[in-house]
Amino acid sequence: MDNFKKKKQYGQNFLTNSAIPKRIASESGITSEDGVIEIGPGFGILTRELSAIADKVVAIEIDTELMDILPEKLKDCDNVKVINADILKTDVKKLIDEEFPNKSICVCANLPYYITTDIVMSLLEGEYGFRTITVMVQKEVAERFCAKEGSDGYGAITASISYYASVKRLFTVKAGSFDPKPKVDSAVIRFDLFDTPPVTPIDKKTLFDVIKAAFSQRRKTLANSLNSYFGSIISKPQISEIISNAGFTENVRGEELDIYGFSKIADLIYTTKIHL
Repeated sequence: MDNFKKKKQYGQNFLTNSAIPKRIASESGITSEDGVIEIGPGFGILTRELSAIADKVVAIEIDTELMDILPEKLKDCDNVKVINADILKTDVKKLIDEEFPNKSICVCANLPYYITTDIVMSLLEGEYGFRTITVMVQKEVAERFCAKEGSDGYGAITASISYYASVKRLFTVKAGSFDPKPKVDSAVIRFDLFDTPPVTPIDKKTLFDVIKAAFSQRRKTLANSLNSYFGSIISKPQISEIISNAGFTENVRGEELDIYGFSKIADLIYTTKIHL
């Protein structure tokens, strides 16, 4: 490991504080009945802790050089399998079918900052049936993922996540716990995925289009933001009427709505479109 060269293109920051992986594993909600997909095992410090509590761990590592290190590091963990792959290019459904038939599955990861949102959203949007997803991310990103409507950090990502899962911030990890030391602190958060989404929109795509539109021009009212997005299909007076019929004032902003409010508006927009 002393000769291992950390690669900037993978955003590699390896945990050096052994207490952190133990705490991540203990607060992940993972049980002895669960299978675990770990993303980015690095030198296997968290992998070892996961293998001690889970039935099986499949670790996905993108760095081919680490594939020469991990098998040796984890040779005594007989319930761990390491795969050299990019999680964003992996057929996750196939992986689950092959490695975890008829098993509840959790995800655990220390995510590179530069692709945190891409990975989290791909795991949620895939609707793979995960029970929990526990990730370590940049502190600022954790605050955004956990933000409540009406707060500065609340945005399209937050609202979209709330369709799939509840989010809990577990604890902060200081920058000094990593090598190389990042410029900012990190935080560990856990997504507890819903068995059934909190809302059942008529058209799910319209729901996420409304969320995207609501935050596309954050300083504007919701009416103006929706008009910019849907204006070629629905008139501004109709959009204002939709917002009113959903129970909101004409000056409401997107950041004030929760997933239930967005779903009401999405249903009214969809119904209006199909009757035009």
